[in-house]
Amino acid sequence: MHLSRALFSACLCIITVAALSQRPLFIANEPAVLNERLDSAILDILKEFKTPGGVGVAVVRKTAQGTWHLESKGYGNATAQGDKVTADTLFAIGSNSKLFDVLATGLLISNQTLTPRISWTSKIASIIPGWKLWDPVATAESTIVDIMSHRTGLPRHDFLGPLDLSSADVIPLLRHLRPSAGFRETTQYNNHMYTVLSHIPQVLLNTTYEKYVHDNIFAPLGMDHTTFFYTDAVKTGRLADGFLREDANLTEDPFSRGTIRALPYWDQSPKGHVISGAGGVISSARDMAIWLQMLLEEGKNQSNETIVPAEVIRKAATGVTVFTPVAAYPELSPVVYGGGQMRATYRGYEMIEHGGATNGFRSQVTRFPSKDLGIVVMSNEDQLGNAIMESVKYRIVDEVFQLETIDWPARHVVLFKHVPVVNSPNRYRTKMANAIEPPPIPRDEKAEEPAVPYTALAGAYTHAAYGTLDFCLFWENATTGDACARLSKDAGERLPGVIDPNVPTLLARWDTMVTNFIRLTHYAGNVFNLTALYSYPPVVPGTDLWVRKIEGVWAEFEVKGNDIGFSPFELWGSETGSPEGDTVEERAEVWFTKV
Repeated sequence: MHLSRALFSACLCIITVAALSQRPLFIANEPAVLNERLDSAILDILKEFKTPGGVGVAVVRKTAQGTWHLESKGYGNATAQGDKVTADTLFAIGSNSKLFDVLATGLLISNQTLTPRISWTSKIASIIPGWKLWDPVATAESTIVDIMSHRTGLPRHDFLGPLDLSSADVIPLLRHLRPSAGFRETTQYNNHMYTVLSHIPQVLLNTTYEKYVHDNIFAPLGMDHTTFFYTDAVKTGRLADGFLREDANLTEDPFSRGTIRALPYWDQSPKGHVISGAGGVISSARDMAIWLQMLLEEGKNQSNETIVPAEVIRKAATGVTVFTPVAAYPELSPVVYGGGQMRATYRGYEMIEHGGATNGFRSQVTRFPSKDLGIVVMSNEDQLGNAIMESVKYRIVDEVFQLETIDWPARHVVLFKHVPVVNSPNRYRTKMANAIEPPPIPRDEKAEEPAVPYTALAGAYTHAAYGTLDFCLFWENATTGDACARLSKDAGERLPGVIDPNVPTLLARWDTMVTNFIRLTHYAGNVFNLTALYSYPPVVPGTDLWVRKIEGVWAEFEVKGNDIGFSPFELWGSETGSPEGDTVEERAEVWFTKV
């Protein structure tokens, strides 16, 4: 959260039950929600989906006596080595990190010692030096509420930049990203706006976002094992592996396992990263139960101290944009979006929630304020993680509210059979109904040739925000020069089987969060099929490296005299499609010009 294509992963064969590392927290004489019956139901869901992974689950509710009842458990497999999920297993929570970003911003807004003061309606241009977007109206008028509710007009642009960028590095690049809608015209999910939010503590207090959140949220709440840093998480020995089903045809068989792969954690740097505000939090079911209690208590911790003002909690959950205009099922409702929070109903009960997705991990954090109930489900499976989490979540809700159980796994089977499940390049939100069909992959032997020789298409292409792609031609021994020789050697070692000698192929390095190479294979004329590639080292000793392919998009070149350029299509993650125009450059989502 349209490109969304299957990213498949690695590991064991048998689904087993995870034991608790400690007993769940509960009040004496208060029956547990996560009882033997629900344990069995959750395990049946994992078994039905044939998941190689597992789930961390937290349930928080207030009893009739006014005391809080916190439970946290784990089920299934945490790692490729066979470790089981427990209440303390650490998962990446993806876009559920966004609420931490919004609440941190709310703390700054509530800080009466800041000079000048800021508010939810403060213009970003008045806070952040160098702020500028392509659209001058969006540049001048965007407020904190606009960027946290995804209404600047920018589509996702998730392939922008490598992970080693900082928030300060990203802000000057945003002006070069083409919008796909007018300012405040529609909702378009954009992670970069949450990177902008995360830069505000640096601007106002000269402190890092990660330190500000730790000192003002994690520590006061006692979320002692929640972190932004892989190095902190991995040294606990409790960080889960993400799993992915490589080459699983989930349209033909909704539970196909394909080849199970274990994913290395997506960012192993020891410092903060550009995605911290949008999706960088790592946490456990036990810590997320504490987080849920604070949200249900509107900002108070377990000692009844106010950590976040109640009005900030309410602001985040107040709808600003329409996120889902039509409910998918009769039990659901349309959805509105505030800031890192969605508001809707389930079977007549109002709920506030948000999903999260990053490589190999999914999360769902849901609360029913009028019933003082909250549920967290975290999965370490990529493709089917959302379906597993939703099935577990609603099974728990039906149990607590004593409703007739709905067979959500069966509904997901119907969805998979009718809508192709496609590979997602770290989409924090997946809209499978908007999955695109790629141009025909097989190349006709009589395909029309490009407007210029293939050798003329090779070379370096640049974009002011996306950087430079230096393509080498792999066709009839055309790869020449030291740089291409190095790329050829690297490709031979890291991309086995990726280059088809029978198809003209352009290959370049592409350093993003989910890619390290990009491949263009000729289809017809100036159109090439585009494949984003990531070469993974083996997680399990003794296994081979493997290559994840994100397919279903394409690129088109355009030649104007001595000038050559190209644009990828269906790659920018727009809710409204590609631009219109008579030329490729006019229709371009991201226009790369040959150097």
